[in-house]
Amino acid sequence: MTRTSADERQADVIVVGAGPAGAGTAYHLAQAGVDVLLLEKASFPRDKICGDGLTPRAVKQLVGMGFDLDGPGWKKNNGLRIVGAGHQLELPWPELASFPPYGAVRTRMDLDETLARHAEKAGARLTERTAVTGPLLDERTGRVIGVTAKPVDDRGRRVGDEITYRAPIVVACDGVSSRMATSLGMERRENRPMAVAVRAYYETPRHDDPWMESWLELWDGTPGQSNLLPGYGWIFGIGDGTANVGLGILNSSAAFQSVDYKDLLTRWLENTPEEWGFRDENLVGKIASAALPMGFNRKPHYTRGMLLVGDSGGMVNPFNGEGIDYALEAGHIAADTILQALSRPEGPARERVLEGYAAALDAAYGGYFTLGRVFARMIGNPTFMKQATKYGLPRHTLMRFMLKLMANLTDPRDGDVSDRIINGLAKLAPTA
Repeated sequence: MTRTSADERQADVIVVGAGPAGAGTAYHLAQAGVDVLLLEKASFPRDKICGDGLTPRAVKQLVGMGFDLDGPGWKKNNGLRIVGAGHQLELPWPELASFPPYGAVRTRMDLDETLARHAEKAGARLTERTAVTGPLLDERTGRVIGVTAKPVDDRGRRVGDEITYRAPIVVACDGVSSRMATSLGMERRENRPMAVAVRAYYETPRHDDPWMESWLELWDGTPGQSNLLPGYGWIFGIGDGTANVGLGILNSSAAFQSVDYKDLLTRWLENTPEEWGFRDENLVGKIASAALPMGFNRKPHYTRGMLLVGDSGGMVNPFNGEGIDYALEAGHIAADTILQALSRPEGPARERVLEGYAAALDAAYGGYFTLGRVFARMIGNPTFMKQATKYGLPRHTLMRFMLKLMANLTDPRDGDVSDRIINGLAKLAPTA
């Protein structure tokens, strides 16, 4: 049956933003037969500032969505190489029943479009170049019943008349600033950690490295004889002749407000070996930065017919800055919640189900993210970090434990001692 213009602007669910959070949510809804409208302000392919690293948590979600990570475009890796205090340690991803024993790298330029097209193939109605301007509210109840939006031209400018899209449930996946959330008075919580990540792509012989590499110390000269720079770095080989190289700084660092991030990255890389190629003449594109909203820094995750997924709800891990895996996982939880809600009639019964989304997120991540917020405050102290790196890195058993803790990779049942400790700490920690 041919849809009319009015039909095209109505759906069972509207998802705002087609990044990993939005595309993942839309995919699972569409797979279940829900009429879902996925609105994206840009047109694909489009870039996002990110480290491009995918730990086994993200890989699990991708495999569950039907992706073959042995196929083209995916660069699988063995684990994490940690560099600091004169030490270099390679830690394989743990062997677990709950997660695959490998990670991957794929640029956001490719990954986001791949996920969005996957959702589209499942039945989601993807509409690009559509900038959502805010939620549409029921005048009587104040409930979200859709969104308003404007078309976007090929230069990124909003043009034409405002368009109204309607659905009984809306999912906001519109990023760290989240116009949808702030329109409902849901502001960022200042007592939660925030970070800035800056990254660049370089042509390099290290593009095919089978390890994701993390630097716990950044020096602008000879280590121990020059300035220790704020922040923590990474080198992730993409396998196409380039590597994603970047650094992150937490707002618990004294340098957070005043540092020139581009200069900081350049100063660090100027003192890496020349043969690695991390120099201006090998730079591909521009050095760019973005904010990382951590530890559930915006709540509630559900209110008045609207759910928050991904960066809009501050779903970045405070331990390591990962966001893609939690965006995909939360999208799956959101979709499952919405499916159950839509099976109830509109009214109190449906509302009770939707309110369970926030509770499900707290149960899954609340305690763990609380531990992460404490950790983020600690590592913002350079004295603590220096001592932890110096005395921790030589201890392989401790570092294997820390890898599990920081990447949130444990088995919930029948795990080893480290799994039980991490799971126990997460259960004991408050979820506020």
